[in-house]
Amino acid sequence: MVIQRYLLAELQQHFRTNRQMVFLSGPRQVGKTTIARSLGDAAGYFNWDNQTHREMIVNGPSSIAEQLGLDRLHTDLPLCVFDELHKYQHWRDLLKGFFDQYETRANVLVTGSASLATFRRGGDSLMGRYFPYTLHPVSVAECIATPTRDALINPAPGCIEHDQWESLWQFGGFPEPFLKGQKRFYNRWRSLRNEQLFREDLRDLTRIQELGQVELLATLLRSQVGQLTSYTYLSKSVRVSIDTVRRWIDTLESLYYCFTVRPWHRNVARALRKEPKYYLWDWSQVADPGARAENLVASALHKAVHWWTESGQGDFSLHFVRDKQKHEVDFLVTRDARPWFLVEVKSSEKAPLSTTLGYFQKQLQASHAFQVVIDADYVANDCFEVQTPVIVPARTFLAQLI
Repeated sequence: MVIQRYLLAELQQHFRTNRQMVFLSGPRQVGKTTIARSLGDAAGYFNWDNQTHREMIVNGPSSIAEQLGLDRLHTDLPLCVFDELHKYQHWRDLLKGFFDQYETRANVLVTGSASLATFRRGGDSLMGRYFPYTLHPVSVAECIATPTRDALINPAPGCIEHDQWESLWQFGGFPEPFLKGQKRFYNRWRSLRNEQLFREDLRDLTRIQELGQVELLATLLRSQVGQLTSYTYLSKSVRVSIDTVRRWIDTLESLYYCFTVRPWHRNVARALRKEPKYYLWDWSQVADPGARAENLVASALHKAVHWWTESGQGDFSLHFVRDKQKHEVDFLVTRDARPWFLVEVKSSEKAPLSTTLGYFQKQLQASHAFQVVIDADYVANDCFEVQTPVIVPARTFLAQLI
């Protein structure tokens, strides 16, 4: 089984039509290096973790240009890939110098497993010189076909194969365990990845010394996926201040362990405004089936809003809706700051249609309201043609995204 990653065609098109560098970020082992190698030959690949490559990077733009042969005429612009470059203290200066000197003679792709969005906040010296993209784990839609580049929603999705669906559910969407589909391999892969994240990445990229306490915080977040966050409870459990808990969670987000979904309050009477919810990038680590189902859908929506925004199709964001009377819908996707569609996740198709969907759809004037059911059989129909609240199989709804 071969999965054609959804960003590959977009990046190929980018380098054909745009001068800007690409910043490609995403979790460890999500496939960034594979995409980079698919775009260009090995001569233009520089990994900060490789000692030989590191020496060329430290020596500056001229050393890299020599390796790429930029003093020669090329039929096509060579691609220069910098992998894990954010670990280099002076990475912004290197990129600015290289881009300004060789902008018309090479394409540049920068990848990182710690959020480049976070590490680029230190200055605006690269403003206008790059476009950001985020690579997410494999999704239902990605298993079926490579999406049309400019399409928001696929109106005629196919059905994911049963073994692919089971592999996504059990092993998550990171390519290697998903494609292997073997429990023993997955257990070893997950253990090693967690060790790299909570030991190597935290140690190398932050000044945090209390690695064990950060790992405990991550465990608590994993057990509370989809629940309102109590920073007071977390601070007491981890034995640090609330401000420290917030800072550590921000760090875990920058390392792609978790992501935040915040409440939407505009046009919602007595709306909840403060407490966010957290979900994991790797939903396979969520033990509770109901929480895992919600996390799987959250990940697909998170991926979709990133893709739609980063590919220039509008400004999209992901929220949940809850008021002080405890009326709640799991997710709301907004488009250009306006509610677009609501999503409530249920594990069983025996659950009746939630009345809260209609309640909030009327308040928000959202175009669609879906109750997405995990165990329902695929239906070959476009659920986005329906304007009123409707029960939709997850295999149908997720196939229409990205």
